[in-house]
Amino acid sequence: MAKKKLRDPEAEPEVSKTRKSSRKSATAKEIKPFRMTGKPKKAINHKPSDILAISVKDALSGNNGKSAIREDFDFRKEQEVLPETGLVKSPAKKSVASGTKKETTEKPVKKSVPAVKAKARGKGRKIFVIDTSVILYNHDSINNFEDNDVAIPITVLEELDNFKKGNDTINFEAREFIRIIDTLSDHATLTEWIPLVKSKGGLFKVVMNEKSGLDARKIFDDNKPDHRILNAALGLVEEYPDRKVVLVSKDINLRLKAKSLNIPAEDFLTGKVKDVEGLYTGISTINNLSSRIIDKLYQNGYCLPRDIGVKSPVPNHYFILRNTTTSALAFYNAMTKRVERIEKRQAFRITPRNAEQVFAMHAILNPEVKLVTLQGVAGTGKTLLALAAALEQKRNFKQVFLARPIVPLSNKDIGYLPGDIKSKINPYMEPLYDNLKFIQSQYGEKDKEFKSITESLENEKLVIQPLAYIRGRSISNVCFIIDEAQNLTPHEIKTIITRAGQGTKIIFTGDIYQIDTPYLDAQSNGLSYLIDKVKHHSIYAHVRLEKGERSELANLANDLL
Repeated sequence: MAKKKLRDPEAEPEVSKTRKSSRKSATAKEIKPFRMTGKPKKAINHKPSDILAISVKDALSGNNGKSAIREDFDFRKEQEVLPETGLVKSPAKKSVASGTKKETTEKPVKKSVPAVKAKARGKGRKIFVIDTSVILYNHDSINNFEDNDVAIPITVLEELDNFKKGNDTINFEAREFIRIIDTLSDHATLTEWIPLVKSKGGLFKVVMNEKSGLDARKIFDDNKPDHRILNAALGLVEEYPDRKVVLVSKDINLRLKAKSLNIPAEDFLTGKVKDVEGLYTGISTINNLSSRIIDKLYQNGYCLPRDIGVKSPVPNHYFILRNTTTSALAFYNAMTKRVERIEKRQAFRITPRNAEQVFAMHAILNPEVKLVTLQGVAGTGKTLLALAAALEQKRNFKQVFLARPIVPLSNKDIGYLPGDIKSKINPYMEPLYDNLKFIQSQYGEKDKEFKSITESLENEKLVIQPLAYIRGRSISNVCFIIDEAQNLTPHEIKTIITRAGQGTKIIFTGDIYQIDTPYLDAQSNGLSYLIDKVKHHSIYAHVRLEKGERSELANLANDLL
């Protein structure tokens, strides 16, 4: 009996396919397997950069996540990248039935932006998780962490989406930050570590996973954005155990919550004055001077800095010179390099009542000084002196512009107030009108000075407006007074000063200890920042007013309450 030939069960599907295809197309050509003739050529040596990197996901099969690759299998040895086409040449597989090699196939490689592995970075580099408050304080904050990495929770982007509409400074900061992120992620996805161009080698990414083993939402029993940001930080601590993760926020309460979860937390320190108590005052008192030097100051009107024991004088710095019998007020003129005596002057019948006010009046009336800052507690006469001195020299300017930042009660939008825009803004401008009315009260209604103030308001020679409308303007030949400057951020201060054109004088007044804006304090507000940064410049003068002159009742409250 003839033996039956066993069929190869694996080869039969190929035969059936050939039969079906031959029925459809009679003219189909038979494809012969490629066979090499002659001696095989020497293998091509490739650089490590030519080898295709394969991720763990590509190496795992769908069988419950178990690896489908042999332990001794090496992709770098088995695969070959064709240098001209960038395609991968798959290794020849042996057929189980026949033992012959199958022809090679070429698979296209999908090109993508390579992700930077943060775990491979040095342990000394930190990961800073920044809060929404930091971005609203400074849109360029992401570039101020040197060579460390920055993580942005997705909740922060969601909160910024609520701030992007509007004309306030925080709306501008939100929009600018969104533009920066969009530019940096032009050729990458935000879930990868992306290089920061302006930093010293730092990276950033958006944290999508806001879940961790320790859930802040359950601990604090609330699913609020702050708690989701804390979860993002906790997740990074678990993901990168070898690196220090720090939460950066201007919100003190959020920092306290982070520390309660064992997460290091810091304030955003860029633009922050380290020593507020040692902030530049603009005034020095020199006692026990020789009567001969003070007499010389009165006779000649000046003396040299070495006469009063000053080796390196600061431009426009003010001096109170005293001995047992007499005293004199003076300032250092950087143009003449002399210490010149100051006489008490009045402006619109507003007379200085102490030495500090004499210095403040002199600084505003000095045509060589283009930038003046007056800092002092309530009742020291900052706004009144600035307004009176500005009106005194209004002929030298095209316009006197008074402005102050609008900080509504409980930081609610003024749009909820009744009336048109003028009716909404007027309550916040009333302090400026109060000082203007006080100056007018020094004259009778028939006096020309009284009428000139009224006419200046009507002809917009004297303009009182909120500070929100300053962006985009170019202010030339204007005396510009900004009241309550302590409620401005350093970036807002810079925005205002950069608006100044030719012939413009800018005066900032405020109390760095009386701040109404959230996320600002005595160290980080714009007025403290300005005083600390621009001292020692010849066109700048600063005076700290300490003695209250409003009334005895106001002084009592400042001293005892």
